[in-house]
Amino acid sequence: MDYYLLSMLVIILIILAVLHKLGKNKKPLLRAFGSMIIGLSALFLVNVTSVITQVHIPISMFTVGVSAGGGVPAVALLLFLNLL
Repeated sequence: MDYYLLSMLVIILIILAVLHKLGKNKKPLLRAFGSMIIGLSALFLVNVTSVITQVHIPISMFTVGVSAGGGVPAVALLLFLNLL
């Protein structure tokens, strides 16, 4: 695995955990990890269903970082920007 991608995901996880901690969540690390997984799953599902929908988001460090950090709204934004 590319070390840049792994370090970027760890940094995003730490930032999300700090934001969840500031938001007074009881388990900030678990919530941050969960939101990253949901965002990456949404990116994966968009690309899996691209055979049917003809909509594809290229996988790069940028798209993985945006979808991990922003979750489902970020994937929706990437879809919107891809359709322009």
